[in-house]
Amino acid sequence: MKQRISYGVPRANGPRIAAIGGGHGLSTMLRGLKQYTENISAIVTVADDGGGSGMLRQDLGMLPPGDIRNCMEALANTEPLMSELMHYRFPEGVLAGQSFGNLFLAALNGISGSFDEAVSRMSEVLAITGRVLPVTTADVQLVAEFENGASVTGESKIFYCKKRENCRIRRVRLSPENPKALPAALAAIREADMIVLGPGSLYTSIIPNLLVEGIVEAIQDSDALKIYVCNVMTQEGETEGYTVSDHISALFHHSCRNLFDICLCNSSPIPKGVAAKYAQEGASPLYADAGPCAALGVEVISRPIATVDNGFVRHDPGHLARELILLHAERSVRIAGEHFKPHSYRAERER
Repeated sequence: MKQRISYGVPRANGPRIAAIGGGHGLSTMLRGLKQYTENISAIVTVADDGGGSGMLRQDLGMLPPGDIRNCMEALANTEPLMSELMHYRFPEGVLAGQSFGNLFLAALNGISGSFDEAVSRMSEVLAITGRVLPVTTADVQLVAEFENGASVTGESKIFYCKKRENCRIRRVRLSPENPKALPAALAAIREADMIVLGPGSLYTSIIPNLLVEGIVEAIQDSDALKIYVCNVMTQEGETEGYTVSDHISALFHHSCRNLFDICLCNSSPIPKGVAAKYAQEGASPLYADAGPCAALGVEVISRPIATVDNGFVRHDPGHLARELILLHAERSVRIAGEHFKPHSYRAERER
């Protein structure tokens, strides 16, 4: 999306959005949202311990940079060369597979007083729209407990342990438990006109944020419109066989009932060939069981927000962002900025 679609509302006066999650799902959504508002606060999990992030975490004792870097790249307003540089991965040697963006953040971390300061300084370099905030600066590990009593420590190990144990995850927790939230993250939630959870991996990208002290309470206390963006497909090694209500139940189990009011799901059809490929891995399109969701106090809204990219089903950043902005305009009782006019959005769904 090289050109911003205008809906009659200047981006500077767009709604204040707190987007909570991690992984590629969150960064995908941010790419779309920045076309509509400059007032974005991405609150990102720091429980990752795999890949290049895990290597830097182990070698340098820093918090994992990967999810945060992805979000900053999504919100960046830089020259094409800088964007290409941030995405570059070393092809060989001791740095094989490592992202330059990760190393750049690691270097800033080395010369900064704290990890969140390093993130802020990198945000300035990339001239990002909005803010990217680690949910906590505590050094935490993710622990998963399974229904058969087995457990495993380390976000990157959960997939393999679940496949081995062949049963559902009962709960996840952080170690150490109840780390303090970054004050700026709590402030962003309190000031938001709309709070969005997801999209992303249920147990490893979204729920870890809810286990940080103060986050759930801040969401509960907010008058903002609260929306959960559900995944398009179930996820191998994490949510095989889950319905939408299973996702909502897991989120409430790890936080509180009525944490959010709306669940936004995909209504775009998945091509049969693509669905068959996913089925070979035990994944399938997520079934929106509206009845059980309503029993949980959540309204399910289905919109065409998915696309197929190189054989993979993904959220379409433009379509997802548009539907979120429309929902805010239609449902929110708060107004984001003096010049924000909900009626200016309403006709867009008919176009």
